[in-house]
Amino acid sequence: MNRDLTLFPEDDIGNALWELKAQGTDLAVEHEVEFSVIFPSQEQALKFGHMLLENGQKLSFSPYQANAEFPWEITAYPFMPLSYENVVAYQALLQEHCPAFGGQFDGWYCQVAE
Repeated sequence: MNRDLTLFPEDDIGNALWELKAQGTDLAVEHEVEFSVIFPSQEQALKFGHMLLENGQKLSFSPYQANAEFPWEITAYPFMPLSYENVVAYQALLQEHCPAFGGQFDGWYCQVAE
């Protein structure tokens, strides 16, 4: 299978999507994707989470053990087809809004059950 670099650029997102496709995942089907943002305080995390809830987002809130300076995590769970454009756009949206709450984008993940 040849990799189309316009659909799967050679970066972290393109590589992850390419790996999912190589495993047989139907990327055109909507999947639940986890996007995490970490925060220095519980209050800041909850304010960011409240904003996401006001915009109809499913989310979770939990302590985050991996970074002592950012010990709180909000994870949003949008459903979307797994295209490069969709993942980049949602990540950019979070990165645009989380600094106002002291947050830092921490990555995305998609558990695919086939």
